[in-house]
Amino acid sequence: MLAKLSADILDRIDVFILEIEELQIPQPLWWEYLWCVSLLLSFIGLSAARKNRINLMKRYMLGIILFGIGPVLYAAGYYFKEAWQYVRTGDTEDLHLWQGYPYALLWYAFIILALQVHFFSLYFAWSSIQAWKARGAAKSK
Repeated sequence: MLAKLSADILDRIDVFILEIEELQIPQPLWWEYLWCVSLLLSFIGLSAARKNRINLMKRYMLGIILFGIGPVLYAAGYYFKEAWQYVRTGDTEDLHLWQGYPYALLWYAFIILALQVHFFSLYFAWSSIQAWKARGAAKSK
């Protein structure tokens, strides 16, 4: 995602790199930047895991739901019509293409992987919280 956003970021700071401009990367949508916040949340999750901090892990989980899964679900809805049209007809005539591939299908590949990663991270964060709570209850007995 950061590689895709790099063209827009470099344009905003007036840096011109011919190789990146030649790729003709489409302009990013707001949800792409919002999703990048979930990358930063990884540091919170790692810190919570290192220190066994339940409240910090809960904040990480909330952040992943809001900034990871939320934007990805929005993207799934946003690109659904084009992806379904391509799957149903196989025709690329009215679709947005990038490097000869249907843009919506490329995003769906990302969406499927991102959802898997986010759901697994939520599962492991929840499991960590439950283990820390059980260990805390065992210590207090």
